[in-house]
Order: sequence, then C-alpha cells, then structure tokens
Amino acid sequence: MDETTLPLTELLATDLDDGFTELVRTQAGTVRAVLLRLSGSARDADDLGQETFLRAYSALRGYPPERRGQLQPRAWLLTIAANVWRNHVRTLSRRPGVADGIEVTTIEIPDGCPGPEQLALDGARRARLVAALSRLPDHHRLPVVLRHIGELSYQEVAGILDCPVGTVKAQVSRGLAALRAEPGLAADRATHGAAGAKTATAKTTTAKTTHEPARTERKEATG
Repeated sequence: MDETTLPLTELLATDLDDGFTELVRTQAGTVRAVLLRLSGSARDADDLGQETFLRAYSALRGYPPERRGQLQPRAWLLTIAANVWRNHVRTLSRRPGVADGIEVTTIEIPDGCPGPEQLALDGARRARLVAALSRLPDHHRLPVVLRHIGELSYQEVAGILDCPVGTVKAQVSRGLAALRAEPGLAADRATHGAAGAKTATAKTTTAKTTHEPARTERKEATG
C-alpha cells in the first residue's frame, strides 16, 4: 500500500469491498499457515481458509462502520479460523474411520535455500514438526500455533480461547515441552546445534587468520 492508501481498519470502515480485498491480501498467508499447522493438511488448510474468509466477509457486512474500524484484523480473523478448525475437528470425530488427513509431504519450502540437498533436509524437518504438532492434544496445539505461528500475544490468545492468560501460558509451555521431547525434533536440534557450533568455529578461525598478518605488521612496526 502507498502512502495515500487508507489504513486497513479505516478502509474496512469506509469501503467494505476494497477493505476486504486488502484484508485477504495482508492476512491470507497467516491464516493459511495457522490452519496448516492445526490441520496438518494443505488441502484442509485451503478449504478451511476459504471458509474463514467467507465467514469473515459475512460478519463484516453485518457490522456497522464504527465496529469495522475498531477491529484487530489478525486476532479477529484467527478467532474465526480457530472456530472453523474446531468445527472441522468435531465433524471428523463424528465420522468413524475417517483418516486424520495429515499430509506432511505437502509443506511448502521457501525460496532461497542453498540447493536440492538442503531443500530435502528442510522439507523433512518441517514435515517432522507438522507431524509432531498433529500429535499434540487440541488444548495444547491450538495455543501453541496461535502464539508461535499466528504471532499473537498471550492476551490475544486468551481472548480467542476465552480463558485466563496464565492458563494460556501454561498450555503453550506444556505444548512446547511436548514438542521438545519428540525424538525426531530433538535429533534435529542436536544436529543444528552441532552445525551451528562448527560454523561459529569456522568463522572464528577465519577471522583469526584474516587478522593475523595485521597483528604481525603492528608488532614489526612497534618493535
């Protein structure tokens, strides 16, 4: 948006259709990322994302301009997305024999990775994370995803879940502890830690080697 474009909430208040277009443009990625981590399925994330924005538009049409102008767009949308996902889970629970839909191989890999081998490694790590999230109980998975994928504050997550902030912090802490205990994720952290230490050592060695001639020259100059 350029400098002459109205802020999102003001645009929603004054021109619903243009405001909603901007809402989708700026928030669709976050909504999909949250739904993908919650459902574990790219197909479900797309379907649930569409339902989220359909519900959002329907709700916005019923709001007066003043209310549209006071929205916190991300938290508001993720409240709708969380409810859509919970309804989806309840529907699945009433269908015995339906697969859980976890499709860890469909997670996208961001551009800019160094090469095919690193792409494969990143894809495998991300697949393990999504699979681990899918094994968390819902009351831990949802707050963890809203906090760390949706990047909401604890207060915002508490508002979505309708519970005290302290409860949200405890749920997030327990969820993260469960993820850290996953063998595959623990192995990834160990590998990353070793690789990071090796890289840091290499940088330090390179820096020492680079500056060594300068030290020698200074000694000779002052000797």
